[in-house]
Amino acid sequence: MTRAGRPAEQGKSTSGAVQSVDRAVTVLEILARRGEAGVTEIADELGVHRSTAFRLLGALENRGLVGQAGDRGKYHLGAGVLRLAGAAAVRLDVSQEAVPVCRDLADELGETVNTAVLDEDAAVNIMQARGTAAVTAQDWLGRRTALHATSSGKVFLAHMTPARREEQLARPLRRFTERTLTDASVLRPELERVPEQGYAATREELELGLVAVAAPVRAHDGAVIAAISVSGPVFRMTPDRVPTLGARTAAAAEELSRRMGHGF
Repeated sequence: MTRAGRPAEQGKSTSGAVQSVDRAVTVLEILARRGEAGVTEIADELGVHRSTAFRLLGALENRGLVGQAGDRGKYHLGAGVLRLAGAAAVRLDVSQEAVPVCRDLADELGETVNTAVLDEDAAVNIMQARGTAAVTAQDWLGRRTALHATSSGKVFLAHMTPARREEQLARPLRRFTERTLTDASVLRPELERVPEQGYAATREELELGLVAVAAPVRAHDGAVIAAISVSGPVFRMTPDRVPTLGARTAAAAEELSRRMGHGF
């Protein structure tokens, strides 16, 4: 056993995996600096055998992070790097542009306002503002939350392609409270109303006592890239107040959409 109480082989395996990741990142840095390079050049810079460099390049190529320049045996950065960089840029831009919009909305409504983005099968909150009535509100920043049980998640589900939405709904839908919608046949009609209604809502579906509404944020091409949500306790966010909150949240989402270039 090692000092940490793990078998020596497990520690060795973990160390090797970290070294492989470090080398793979170094390969990307080499190609970013050089523009293109061959297997031998990369192996020399890494200080590894040519076969090791070849395996690293093969793994990166399978992920679209590197590509080969024709039949010359040279490698260059692939389109996958641009995809990752673009996703990061969008998140950064949305997060920055959302600050004044969310703060104004939180000040006006007195509740907690979040901006979330879609991350594969979850909604991730990347910006949060708290209103005067939400001093003790829970911190949602950075949390991954289920799509079917959150207002932002329902926004993303409602604006997915039908095929992708069905793929999400075909998975087991986790029950968080007695009010969580875990039956896809019940959830579908609600999602179908979201685009026309302009917002999605949840009532104690993620946590008991928590109500939320959310509206879509669009990019210049109309694609939904984020969602703004307003959440608060059930005793303040009553059913008769939800339509007003939904409309105001949708207006804030439209403002953020304009900041992201939508409508120009």
